[in-house]
Amino acid sequence: MFRFLMAQKARVPHPSLKIASDFDAADAVLAAALPDQGSVNIPVANVSADELIGQDVIELGRDLARQDRWADLSAKMRAADDARETAPDGMPIADLLAFGARSDVVLAVEHALSDYRALSDYDLLGGISELEDEMRAHEDDPMIALVVAMAHIDLAWAWRGTATNAVLPPLHRSRCTAHFDRAADILPKCREAAPNNALVAAVGCALLAGQRKSNLRVADQYEQLITLDPHNQRHMRAMGTHLLPRWFGSYEELEVQALRNAARTHDLWGAGGYTWVQFDAIALDDEACARLDIEYFLQGLHDILRNRPDQQMVNMLAAYCAITIQNGLGGNEKADAVRAQIHDAANWLIRDHLTELHPLIWAHAAQGFNNSVRINSPERFAARGHRDALRAIGDLFREELRSGMDVTFTPTGLHLSGH
Repeated sequence: MFRFLMAQKARVPHPSLKIASDFDAADAVLAAALPDQGSVNIPVANVSADELIGQDVIELGRDLARQDRWADLSAKMRAADDARETAPDGMPIADLLAFGARSDVVLAVEHALSDYRALSDYDLLGGISELEDEMRAHEDDPMIALVVAMAHIDLAWAWRGTATNAVLPPLHRSRCTAHFDRAADILPKCREAAPNNALVAAVGCALLAGQRKSNLRVADQYEQLITLDPHNQRHMRAMGTHLLPRWFGSYEELEVQALRNAARTHDLWGAGGYTWVQFDAIALDDEACARLDIEYFLQGLHDILRNRPDQQMVNMLAAYCAITIQNGLGGNEKADAVRAQIHDAANWLIRDHLTELHPLIWAHAAQGFNNSVRINSPERFAARGHRDALRAIGDLFREELRSGMDVTFTPTGLHLSGH
């Protein structure tokens, strides 16, 4: 089930990892897959998992809450939102601060719900009640109220879990509903006090998952969020997923809103506004993929790189085209034809734009960029991404490698050389 990143943060462990560490296992696997004659040489970015997801910011939010420095937390959240600051992976800094501030409460409930013995000993309402007390003590502060609303959303998902509606216990269903409803009660005061705050708008979109209305104006809410924070593609991607028929939309509305988004954000993203809305939706849904305007989507890839030519973006788009879009092959003939054309885009993305490897991005690409995936060993996870990336590059340059050429990526571009 699709969950918003804000609600997902409690699901993912974030141990430290320096990517430029040991990749012997990945290289051993690669050796059997690539030709013997040539070699692939590419710098590996020395980026840790903590740096990628802003773990230091999460820890700051946690420390400020533990020290009861709520006014300082609020000020930092406001400043970060005003500046639209993000971590390297695109997560808003204000969101990460808020997650840290509520993480002790949320993680304790998640642990209790995962362990029956812990559940019998744990006061499931104690932590959220303390957060509610802080909100009442700072009744005019929308940022603290927002932290409490986000905690309720996280707890709703904790009670919801991964069970289907048919087997979800009545207690879990009622607690999930109650937490979503409480978050919906809190949010209006945040909107009134901070109407131009992007995080407030994002929480409003995250609340859609708990709504039981049939006439939700999903696209309207996302349009407001995207207008407030048009540089962050995550909002556009989330809108596309929520417009799938499995949630609140239809294939027709998905296409219309993708085109509308491209028009609204054209000065910033060009055709990329269309590509971002379709990005995750077509990876999740064969019919959405089959209906894609492939030429406009591919034009969007070019326009995205004109706006964001950094290696973080190049690796994400290349990994998406090389790996993510291939995950759904075999279910729909028309969709497969579209996926093949998107896969071909990995050729020019890697040849013309790649200068360094970001293994964590490639590892996440294999999981469909699903942030709720649990990572038991970050070292093995990153090594898998390293292996997948080198295999994709090796497949792309197979003929050159077979002819004995070395493929070397440098900051100034690709170099092919003989022995």
